[in-house]
Amino acid sequence: MVAKPVDARRTRIVVPGVGTVVLPPSEHLIFYAVLLALGALEIVEWPVVGIVAIGHLLAGQHRFPRLQEVGEAAQSA
Repeated sequence: MVAKPVDARRTRIVVPGVGTVVLPPSEHLIFYAVLLALGALEIVEWPVVGIVAIGHLLAGQHRFPRLQEVGEAAQSA
């Protein structure tokens, strides 16, 4: 496993058998870790953890213009 910086905030890891994985910025990883901890400690139920994590992931997707168009269409409906 080799870690290479993609830019100042992201890291690319080459995982054998999986391929290249680009990690999100460290503040996002911390957010996900806290969410997992809240779920593991049963402070927040797992479905809520999943919904919040997916919402956070989708909210940060600025690289995919098609996804942004879908979101704008859903918002105007």
